[in-house]
Amino acid sequence: MTPRLPPLHDSLRGGLFEVDAFVSFTLAILLLFVGKGLSARIGVLRRYGIPEPVVGGVLCAAVVCTLYYAAGLRVQFELGARDLLLLYFFAALGLNSNVRALLSGGRMLVVLTLLAAVFMVMQNGLGMTVASLFGMDPRAGLMVGSVSLTGGVGTTMAWTPHFVETLGLAGAGELGLAANMIGLIAACVIGGPIAGWLIRRHPVMPSADADLEVGTLYGDESRARLDYYGVLLALFWLNVALMLGQGIGSLIGLTGLNLPAFVGCLLAGIGLRSLGDLLAPRGGRMWNYDSMQPGIALISDVSLGMFLTMALMGLQLWALQPMLGFITVAMALQIAMVIAFTVLVVFRVMGRDYEAAVMCSAFGGITLGSTATAVANMSAVTREYGAAPKAFLVVPLVCGFFIDLINAVVIGLMAG
Repeated sequence: MTPRLPPLHDSLRGGLFEVDAFVSFTLAILLLFVGKGLSARIGVLRRYGIPEPVVGGVLCAAVVCTLYYAAGLRVQFELGARDLLLLYFFAALGLNSNVRALLSGGRMLVVLTLLAAVFMVMQNGLGMTVASLFGMDPRAGLMVGSVSLTGGVGTTMAWTPHFVETLGLAGAGELGLAANMIGLIAACVIGGPIAGWLIRRHPVMPSADADLEVGTLYGDESRARLDYYGVLLALFWLNVALMLGQGIGSLIGLTGLNLPAFVGCLLAGIGLRSLGDLLAPRGGRMWNYDSMQPGIALISDVSLGMFLTMALMGLQLWALQPMLGFITVAMALQIAMVIAFTVLVVFRVMGRDYEAAVMCSAFGGITLGSTATAVANMSAVTREYGAAPKAFLVVPLVCGFFIDLINAVVIGLMAG
């Protein structure tokens, strides 16, 4: 059935301009292209690791906000497809999770995960305290805590419906977005200086692997090619993960723990990958991971990019106006706490050596920014001082797998 575009006079009513689902989805594709183009041309966006979908989505939100203040026009997009895109992304993340690789990190992996988990609770406690001091619902403080800072934009937008519709916290998405943008920039600014100060303060030297290229320590040198069968197979197993994820989500709900739907899809993807590798370690007709991995990666990238763009383009930034003082105070305290915790706790617990110093440069990315920010900080430090192979193994595993699961549980328990 060919989608029918509504007449303009039907969409524009009483200062409200409604954009239907088909046009909204098409606009999101255009905005993603715009974000990629601007990121390629503007150095500061690359330097601070601002994701391309964020550039396009926030640009659209800024235009919509300008229309609201200048003409009294409120633009409303129909964004129903974004929720499905989020489920595809987390199912793909699960299918890409190799349990053996996760276990290979050993003690350092466990310790860094525990440190990140403890800090999530501290972040949320601080955010809720500041919210209470400002006379707000304490749960609003979670949006300037681990929801937006440790979780990032994806987690922020995934939890926004719960905070807005279930908890009744209007403007929660806009609040989380503002906190995340400040956190991303702060993570880039503090990571390198913290590591440099620790290296000078505690004279530490890189390991014998310092002469190796950083990329060879954590990158996959093999590059598989996309093919019709592999992409189709990837789509099939992603759909299976989504169906299983619904069942897992229902089981989790029976425990009384309130978690978003993407958690079930993530767990389903991990389970399918583990089961497939166990039963068909050399591959087969219906489970050939090497063949479908490029397809999974492609669908994952497109789904995440489109989800973030669609989530951000519909933000109502004018809702932040009454909360500017709260955001300023909360983020100043959060950044100060990250610096203190990294220097006084993370460096010591992780071993007080060069690898620990490099991981300290990444901790700001873990707790304030994103996986990309964490890796970018480590890359900058290792280019200056030498390679840190353990750090490049452990940090991406912590960021890409354990953080999302633990954060979902922490938020669910503290949000009530």
